[in-house]
Amino acid sequence: MERKIRIGAVSYLNTKPLLYGLQNGPISDAIGLALDYPSNLVKSLKNDQIDIGLLPVAALADMEDYQIVSDFCIGTEGEVASVCVFSEVPMEDIDTVLLDYQSRTSVLLCRILFTQHWKKRVQFINATDESYIDRIKGNVAGLVIGDRALRIRERHKYIFDLGLGWKEMTGLPFVFAVWTAKHKVSEEFISLFNTANRLGLENIGLIISHNNMDYYPMEVYFRKNISYFFTENMRLSMRLFLSSLKNI
Repeated sequence: MERKIRIGAVSYLNTKPLLYGLQNGPISDAIGLALDYPSNLVKSLKNDQIDIGLLPVAALADMEDYQIVSDFCIGTEGEVASVCVFSEVPMEDIDTVLLDYQSRTSVLLCRILFTQHWKKRVQFINATDESYIDRIKGNVAGLVIGDRALRIRERHKYIFDLGLGWKEMTGLPFVFAVWTAKHKVSEEFISLFNTANRLGLENIGLIISHNNMDYYPMEVYFRKNISYFFTENMRLSMRLFLSSLKNI
């Protein structure tokens, strides 16, 4: 029996459309699906524990050989809503930023924006657990990503959206994660994989109805905040972001 292709992805809300086809489409019998934090997926791919991972794009800077295996991604055309710096004071009064431990890409994007776009010098502190969110007060701001960022939007006076910040600075969309393999994947499987990814986007209304949250309008999140097509502009943006990491 041919070995199943091992797929790794994150379990955030924004991946629901991509996961839908993998879990419910014809490809489901040919794959094994594991869900984890973005940083853990990088380790799993490097250690050959998975064959394809929805990797944060910053991880590509440390990989000598990789293959992007899909026409789909996790990106945004502007305001992303789920990757934000939260603060009780305006930007000019922030002196410390606590950094989310779940995604290196968002952390590096945050550093780039503070330096190049907002032009604000702050002290960055890497968080190690969930408790850091409760320490966002006074002049201490915090980068929060994922579903947690959507839940706490009403809690803080100032929200600085990283997708919007990148758009303002570069005029480009931003891509947070791409389907990546360390070893060669056949064109036949890539075609099936793209079909599975597309299936979720064709059923976005159903996904919204199954994930209707009271803390943020999912119609806005899935249809406006998140962009799933890995377009040429997304590819250009990704190259620019990876190039910018050399200056950090």
